[in-house]
Amino acid sequence: MSETVNTFEAQQQGRPTGPLVHGYEVIIGFETHAQLSTQSKIFSRASTAFGAEPNTQACAVDLALPGTLPVMNKGAVERAIQFGLAIGAHIAPRSIFARKNYFYPDLPKGYQISQFEIPVVQGGAVEFFLGDEKKSVRLVRAHLEEDAGKSLHEDFIGQSGIDLNRAGTPLLEIVTEPDMRSSAEAVAYAKELHKIVTWIGICDGNMQEGSFRCDANVSVRKPGASLGTRREIKNLNSFKFMQQAIDYEVRWQIEQIEDGHAIQQATVLFNPDTGETRAMRTKEDAADYRYFPDPDLPPLCISEQWVQDVRGQMAELPRVMAQRFETSYGLSDYDATQLTQSLALSSYFETTAKVSGQAKLASNWITGELARRLNGQDLSIEQSPVSAQTLGQLVTRISDSTISNSAAKQVFDALWDGAIDVDAVIEAKGLKQMNDTGALEAIVDEVIAANAKNVAEFKAGNEKALNGLVGQIMKASKGKANPQQVNDLLRSKLA
Repeated sequence: MSETVNTFEAQQQGRPTGPLVHGYEVIIGFETHAQLSTQSKIFSRASTAFGAEPNTQACAVDLALPGTLPVMNKGAVERAIQFGLAIGAHIAPRSIFARKNYFYPDLPKGYQISQFEIPVVQGGAVEFFLGDEKKSVRLVRAHLEEDAGKSLHEDFIGQSGIDLNRAGTPLLEIVTEPDMRSSAEAVAYAKELHKIVTWIGICDGNMQEGSFRCDANVSVRKPGASLGTRREIKNLNSFKFMQQAIDYEVRWQIEQIEDGHAIQQATVLFNPDTGETRAMRTKEDAADYRYFPDPDLPPLCISEQWVQDVRGQMAELPRVMAQRFETSYGLSDYDATQLTQSLALSSYFETTAKVSGQAKLASNWITGELARRLNGQDLSIEQSPVSAQTLGQLVTRISDSTISNSAAKQVFDALWDGAIDVDAVIEAKGLKQMNDTGALEAIVDEVIAANAKNVAEFKAGNEKALNGLVGQIMKASKGKANPQQVNDLLRSKLA
């Protein structure tokens, strides 16, 4: 619940103006709580497992009972270091824990242990594509803190219950500059951040269970004007609702301003049933929380050797892997980024590319036909009916001219429906391209003789006339002729 840095000066550092909505520029910053993947809590040995009976995983330390002292979870610190390395941030050699004071039924201590003035991760950036345009969102900080409990309203008539199982669960709060200019850009950022934390294994990313919770700070302004008053949309737990909530909030703020009303800074909730946001409370500022250093916790000191040890244990990062795909496989920046959306997808591509020896063609099939099928049936890459090895064999048969691209799609249909042998499908369907040069030449001669008009038009400089001849030849060969070979042979004979 820290504040997104939202100053006018920060906006003037080369940030582009986004698409206008009814003449207004949209300004969005994000605060994301990523639950760290430790088995115990940030300051105690209590379990962080999800789904336990209420109040069975809250120990005396989590409740700050008299005589207890918090002890830092080393695994939580190492996960914060991993994140900092993944986004190119500065890892603070010395950071401070503070008490953030507020009073709410699900906060058993009456304060939350967090970091304020000196966070453990400082700066960094998250890069991603929006369509084919590369974007970058600057991060202000990522700091360690403990989670609060949870208020339960559904099972109690006229009352609320409190479940303190989550109290003390380790969180990394990731705060951006207000760099995003549309709901689409905000969702693309959130998806990329989700990819990073799950890729490096510091968070399971389960939005339904609250492991990855996003808050969006939204304001609008006329181009060139000072920043407007922001409202914070809390606990957005799906990318679909995230976009709907931001779009509604933008429309609502513009309507309020156009009607002559001032926007009041507030925390709001999104109701997915109505598609509307509603104010929950007046937004607090840092002064309201009366931060002061926690007297029970010493400064968190991280040596350079510790940082390097963590670096040495990390898997290849997505941005590093994408650069390798560009260098080793000759892929574009865009294709390399698309293929490193998850470890499973990148592994699928590498297997397909190595089996076929055709990285670009493998990339085209994975991001094209395969992605279309998976998205259409809401399947993950791990659930693909066509294995990477099998797709690699199909790509091989395209590259060695055994089958044409159109024939390959027929083979892919069969593979998707359960066939496993590429060559058997090609044989069964009679899809092999014609390799008999003499037979093909005879067909070409017949088509040339029967289409004098097209021949004359082509010789007169009409390139489109050649397409008609190619079509006739493909039809005569029942689609088995190699289109490139047909094209070359035609040009040779008509030269």
